[in-house]
Amino acid sequence: MAETGITLSDRPARRLIIIAGPTASGKSALALALAQHLGGTIINADATQCYQELRILTARPSPQDEAFVPHRLYGIRHAANPANAAWWRSVALAELESCTLPILCGGTGLYFSALLNGIAPIPDPGPDARAEARRLLAVLGPEALHAKLDTETAQKLKPGDSQRIARAYEVLLATGRGLAFWQRQTTEGLTGWEPRMILLDPPREALKAAIRARFESMLGAGAIEEVRGLLALGLDPALPLMRAHGVPEIAAYLRGEIGLEAASAQAQLATHQYTKRQMTWFRHRKLVHNSAMQIIASRIGDFTQLSESFIGDLVNFIKGLG
Repeated sequence: MAETGITLSDRPARRLIIIAGPTASGKSALALALAQHLGGTIINADATQCYQELRILTARPSPQDEAFVPHRLYGIRHAANPANAAWWRSVALAELESCTLPILCGGTGLYFSALLNGIAPIPDPGPDARAEARRLLAVLGPEALHAKLDTETAQKLKPGDSQRIARAYEVLLATGRGLAFWQRQTTEGLTGWEPRMILLDPPREALKAAIRARFESMLGAGAIEEVRGLLALGLDPALPLMRAHGVPEIAAYLRGEIGLEAASAQAQLATHQYTKRQMTWFRHRKLVHNSAMQIIASRIGDFTQLSESFIGDLVNFIKGLG
């Protein structure tokens, strides 16, 4: 067969849409609207929505939304198997190749960075090393476990940062090398794709009101029973999903430690504080060129209420026409 002389690097870049922003900013609604107009596939880029146990409390798309347009990487992982950026990047890359127009949607900035810029290929320590690290953390405390880390890694971590210390120790235990070593072995960034990023940045008061309304709706939709079912699994309380917004607060309510009103208020406060950290992250990290980003300084509501002109402007931006 004669050679074409065309390599992968010669192929035209394919379009990739990124919809990012803080929790409750309306990312899913916007993704639905664009997927409907453009025939796209929505790919989850939110760490908690990867898990199968908490559809309501993590605000995963409803079964109706999933039937309306294609959705990928939602509810595919058990809470006992922690999701991380390296795992997500590998499954997201596979999904990119399987659809015509991928629309990445989520608020986990590290996932977007891992996909676009590459990530250190840190080996999975496995359940035994993970369990031993958590055991030592509970027995010794974070400062003593911090002292057991390699010098380079220890210098990058605060002695009181228990979760990151346990993570670093399990890597050291399983691989014989410190986390800092693995973080230097960064994979190549994404090639062959032309990303267009839409960042939602609504006013704080609008976001705060949306968080309040959404959490109250979650309680009415069965969030308490979801958490009850999660707790019944007897999982390690240090696992990511066990610390998802609303889980510790509802768990405290179920144990009779606080009332439901207090649990709701605490969960809303924790979520709002997290949205501040999310936006700080997005504002201080450049994921795409300025010309490939559009910032929307408002919250997106029901996707059916978005005007044709608004969607039209975004479609033109995505296509590079405006």
